[in-house]
Amino acid sequence: MESLDEDKAEDIVSIDLTGKTPMADNMVVASGRSQRHVGAVADHLVRRIKEAGFGSAHVEGMQSGDWVLIDGGDVVIHIFRPEVRDFYRLEKMWAADIPADQAAI
Repeated sequence: MESLDEDKAEDIVSIDLTGKTPMADNMVVASGRSQRHVGAVADHLVRRIKEAGFGSAHVEGMQSGDWVLIDGGDVVIHIFRPEVRDFYRLEKMWAADIPADQAAI
């Protein structure tokens, strides 16, 4: 969260996934102002995760810059361009109380 804030990511939201899915404990969703901003925010975050000793995070979508997913194990981070974020509405999808044994993986 601190790294995203320092890099001027916008509308940062943390979602507690406890009891909703076994894939992660938390999800963070944020927006970048442009493809270049999304890529820079994601690149800085991946480097900071590694420098902090958490190993190499799995990253998808870095080339396009519309939506970058960073799988940090216990935390999954999504960084979107605003239009893409509005289209997928992950916050709304994960806000519902879904029992873990019924959640899609």
